[in-house]
Amino acid sequence: MTGIEIEPLGSAAGARIHGVDLSQPMSGNVFGQVRQALLDHLVIFFPDQHLTPDQHKDFGRRFGTLNIHPHVKPLAGHPEVLNIVKEPGDRRNFGGGWHSDMTFQQEPALGSILYAREVPATGGDTMWANMYLAYESLSDGMKALLDGLVAIHTAEDIYGAGGVYTNQRTAMVTMAAEQASGRAEHPVVRTHPETGRKLLYVNEAFTTKFKGMTRAESQPLLDFLCRHATSAPFVYRHRWQQDEVGFWDNRCTQHYALNDYHGQRRAMHRVTVNGDRPY
Repeated sequence: MTGIEIEPLGSAAGARIHGVDLSQPMSGNVFGQVRQALLDHLVIFFPDQHLTPDQHKDFGRRFGTLNIHPHVKPLAGHPEVLNIVKEPGDRRNFGGGWHSDMTFQQEPALGSILYAREVPATGGDTMWANMYLAYESLSDGMKALLDGLVAIHTAEDIYGAGGVYTNQRTAMVTMAAEQASGRAEHPVVRTHPETGRKLLYVNEAFTTKFKGMTRAESQPLLDFLCRHATSAPFVYRHRWQQDEVGFWDNRCTQHYALNDYHGQRRAMHRVTVNGDRPY
């Protein structure tokens, strides 16, 4: 195999890649094309894949070491794999709000690789927002205001005691933990380590305030930035296919798993690739 076919899906983000079997070892040439497609399109999809958890992890490891989530019970026997399930009787889904994965860690995720094991007949789409476009569309005055600002990211509101997922009776088992109240400090305007492009790096799930300010002082600007970042022109919405794999660049996107399929089952496996400290 010497080449792959790349089918763009949206103007803001998204491409489907044909001609790759992720269950098989990938040549250096094909891997390079896949990595470039991820950088160019921010989220890429591989249709008709049939992966064991080990094969899923092997693909992820081509991009880096794998994350073990500190607050979500993993797939049995595979600590690097999250079994993301919403049963027909569950009311809350996992990932049902705009966020970037793991920004509460000092070195947030490079990206996440989601494998659609079971998709509902209707609903269950995921949306991605392009944070390059979100930054580039800001006024020069707003860019100047944000330059040098640092934001505080924490898992406390989501996974801490009394957090969104604490004690929820769903198929997903989450665990409140002491480190959920820890925090990470990241620049509000981040530079992508591979493309060199600047992007907006705040999200409503984990970004709580700006360094040196109170929550109340920070909230108006944070609210504006989060609304702006997920405006329609920056968003790609994807309808999942059975046995499809999606891989997004967590450094320059946010995503939102829609919770519009009550009474149906949705089951996905997720492997997350570790990243580096934002700058």
